[in-house]
Amino acid sequence: MRYIFFMACLTAVTAQAQLFDRQEAFTKADTLQGSITAERIWWDALHYDLSVAFDFGSKSLRGSNTITYKVLQPYSIMQIDLMEPLLADSVKADGKLLPVSRVGNVLYIEMPEGQQPGDIAKLTVYYQGKPRVAKLPPWDGGAIWDTDDANQQWISVACQGLGASVWYPNKDHQYDEADSATMHIRVPAGLAGVANGRLTGKQAMANGDTIWSWKVVSPINNYNFIPYIGKYAKLDTTYKGENGTLDVSLWFLKQHLDQARSHVLPDVMRTLEAFEYWFGPYPFYADSYKMVEAPHLGMEHQSAIAYGNHFMNGYLGRDLSGTGEGKDWDYIIVHESGHEWFGNNITTRDIADMWVHEGFTDYSETLFVEYWKSKENGDRYVQGIRRNIMNDTPIIGTYNVNSEGSGDMYSKGANLLHTIRTVIDNDSLFREILRGLNADFYHQTVTSNDVEQYISSKSGYDFSKVFTQYLRTTSIPLLEYRWVAVKGGMELHYRWANIVNGFAMPVRVKIDDKELLLQPTQNWQVTSLEYGKKAPKTLFADPNYYIQTSAVK
Repeated sequence: MRYIFFMACLTAVTAQAQLFDRQEAFTKADTLQGSITAERIWWDALHYDLSVAFDFGSKSLRGSNTITYKVLQPYSIMQIDLMEPLLADSVKADGKLLPVSRVGNVLYIEMPEGQQPGDIAKLTVYYQGKPRVAKLPPWDGGAIWDTDDANQQWISVACQGLGASVWYPNKDHQYDEADSATMHIRVPAGLAGVANGRLTGKQAMANGDTIWSWKVVSPINNYNFIPYIGKYAKLDTTYKGENGTLDVSLWFLKQHLDQARSHVLPDVMRTLEAFEYWFGPYPFYADSYKMVEAPHLGMEHQSAIAYGNHFMNGYLGRDLSGTGEGKDWDYIIVHESGHEWFGNNITTRDIADMWVHEGFTDYSETLFVEYWKSKENGDRYVQGIRRNIMNDTPIIGTYNVNSEGSGDMYSKGANLLHTIRTVIDNDSLFREILRGLNADFYHQTVTSNDVEQYISSKSGYDFSKVFTQYLRTTSIPLLEYRWVAVKGGMELHYRWANIVNGFAMPVRVKIDDKELLLQPTQNWQVTSLEYGKKAPKTLFADPNYYIQTSAVK
């Protein structure tokens, strides 16, 4: 039933990660979660040491998170987020209870006196309760309590957009990633507990449970730090990449391991090769590459990517481009792996700028097709996914209230990048920009403006109006043109319409069998043509630009 339900949802849900309807009004809770408050900015999260046990029967969990932090400036209150209905039993530092008050999903902790800038300190939040249950993961997320096709417990979490505090206490904002993290998952006998990074040990308990311990040594954003509990088996291999030998492992349900070997592994290897070419070295060699079978479609959980595409090519068997170019590779493997570079290596400080994650990653699909087939195949794919664009609301959301923009951040974001690439008209330079982004913003949080300015600077072309047009409006540039008879021949008059003030993107067109590079502005421009007194039959803009054209009188 779960698989049938997902297929039925495809006509209504076109986004591939967690996206919610854009809100018109925001609450105090939205502001507390989405802004960098005074209670957050004074401290830097260095390490999360999370211990957790899930109880399948009661759909509850119990755990603790020891947070190591650096004092940046004196302040007396720390904000820790823990989403209702989860409860904080206590908060301790150096064995002493700290006073705690609560406002909705926020814990306000009174800090010990005497903390000075530069100090490194710890506190532990003990918590328990029944976390919000995911309604339609990964889009409408929370804790996932499921059973596999062998009737074994299968548990995980999906929380992008919603917030990681739905299942553990943390600073629930993307601007401050923990520099490293450990997770200890207590699971019943016979099950495995899998998480990000590398397995550091397993501890057998007297009642038959086992605690699986994992460590991440790279910075990690909070929604990517995720447990998986199930009857897993493992397949290990390596990939010889740009930074040496990358450890690769597939954790799949025991009964599906042969399918993982035959279907998943080849596309994983092809994806790593293509993306290291385009984007630079895989960003997390120290933490390895893992793909973990999950009880939902998929998510980009750093070094532990969630996979649930049921060993089908395409997106649950469907080519999102409608061109045939998306039918011979597994969408979830390619797309979610692309997030290791855009979303995990480069993370936006505010989810309003989530297009940086999704637009670049959606475009990674085009680059995958191009790498393994041809530029023409890639062009066909990216042009095909335009059919998914709604142009309903701007791609960039509202800042400081935990609000993503339009789901157009996927297909429209990819086509924005393809348009920019077409304007640059130098694929070697474009590749250098993609690799440069991942090198210069390595393991950093950024804003959309950071990325926009970087591309303009490195390309030598001011794309500021182009970014404003495609990211901050819903209007698609319209190239208007008309033929005007003059003494001795014809003139082509043309201009941009439906644009922001100052938009002047060049565009390549074909007039009958002749190619021209036009420089339209919002004012009429004129080009003389050698066609006698008869107007040309056709004018076509290069389809690699995401624009519209219209003949006018």
